[in-house]
Amino acid sequence: MNALRMYAILAATTAALGVGVWQWIRAHRTTPEQRERQRRQRLALMGRICDGTVLDVQEISANGHGPQQLLIYSYDVGGVSYEASQDITHLRQFIDVNSCKLGLPSSVRYDPHNPGNSIVISEAWTGIRQ
Repeated sequence: MNALRMYAILAATTAALGVGVWQWIRAHRTTPEQRERQRRQRLALMGRICDGTVLDVQEISANGHGPQQLLIYSYDVGGVSYEASQDITHLRQFIDVNSCKLGLPSSVRYDPHNPGNSIVISEAWTGIRQ
């Protein structure tokens, strides 16, 4: 077997392996919804809790998608005030958006390493006080 034929076989094998790895990565890619669900689960399990206030619930339509419901809230961590929003469109079965009004006290779960990363509600936890 000459060297030219050996290099051709090696190149074909490398290309086939590369295509296989690329297809496997594409098949196991997470969607934005899955990443958001994982973020909520991680914060519900390991996040610290502080007091917050619900400021508003708004419904918006963006980029031709259906309406999204956003829960807007504020909280303080270490003397820094944060104002954030959470998309609660897929969490409607866990919360009555009509009861969320301006000034409603709530608990907020946040990441101690990144306090701007926070939630008020998830599938396993809710900070809305009734």
